[in-house]
Amino acid sequence: MRVELHGEVDHYSAGPLRVLLAAASTLGHRRLVLDTSRVTFADSALLRILTDWTEHGRRLRLTGVTPAMERLRAAAWGASPPTARRRARPRRETVGEGA
Repeated sequence: MRVELHGEVDHYSAGPLRVLLAAASTLGHRRLVLDTSRVTFADSALLRILTDWTEHGRRLRLTGVTPAMERLRAAAWGASPPTARRRARPRRETVGEGA
């Protein structure tokens, strides 16, 4: 299942996400891809929802991690590799004499 979040996700606005994920779990969904590229603020309410989701073997993948989400993720799960892949630099080839 894929969900996109927008704006601030806090105690007052997280209720619909909690209900959605509870229903998804009941229906048998085991994987969640959460696009957080438009999240400007997130607090422990979102953190609690995500830790509840990952209990019992359900999987979570965060995409579009904003600075707000990175702070929350780091506080919850510590340092980990970045979620975005870095592009490899093209090899520089030398053309000419002595190459």
